[in-house]
Amino acid sequence: MKNLPPMVYGAGEALIISPGTWHINANASQTTPMTYITCHFDMENLSLKSEIISNIANSVYRADSFFGQLAFKTAQDFVHISADRSLSGEEKRLKLQIIFLSFLFAIVHNGKKFKKSDTNYTDREAQLARSLATLIADDLKSDQPSLNSFEENCQRLSISTGYGHRVFRKVYGITPLHYLEDKKYSKAKRLLGSPEYTIEQVAQMVGAQNLSVFSKQFKKWSGITPSKYQKNAKNKRQVRTVKGGGYFE
Repeated sequence: MKNLPPMVYGAGEALIISPGTWHINANASQTTPMTYITCHFDMENLSLKSEIISNIANSVYRADSFFGQLAFKTAQDFVHISADRSLSGEEKRLKLQIIFLSFLFAIVHNGKKFKKSDTNYTDREAQLARSLATLIADDLKSDQPSLNSFEENCQRLSISTGYGHRVFRKVYGITPLHYLEDKKYSKAKRLLGSPEYTIEQVAQMVGAQNLSVFSKQFKKWSGITPSKYQKNAKNKRQVRTVKGGGYFE
């Protein structure tokens, strides 16, 4: 991981890497093969995300630890489900999602086993970070967000940009830009799921420079184009009655 010392882990061991952390994975052995499983995931609840990042991320958990055993069991279940030929592709995806959500629930439910004895930020730092997050979120709630620069938000709180950036990442575990992108993606999904907005309108309402930029960014976020997402959302909204006489939204 960039700006962090190398982390060495072996069979059955696991780690969660915080969002936005540049990293590479390499086999330390020249002769023994290496197999590992990687899951990329995110969550919209910033408080929960921050808690998980602060308490668990960027630390190696040994195979005999609670987290190591939990991760290993989850990986085994992934392999088992993926190899099950009796399941369709959609059934496999659903079961894999259930397994991973159970994994996350176990982490949250057993949070005390991870919680550090002392927080690494002061009450003032926590307050400043929350104020910065509020400025970003409140701006994006507008139908025509101004998307003030992070520097402008820091100036409103009478702090330097560098200090604001360090405090925000210290408290929330992610960069202000990552937080903004999360908020923009959540808003874009919500608006695209509504029949009253065109894609062009959604692009404007999340502060995109133009439709092309928005389309590229949304595909980077979700893996599909805004039009595809909107089409899928419309199909999900249509539910036929028992007599087949219509649908509701």
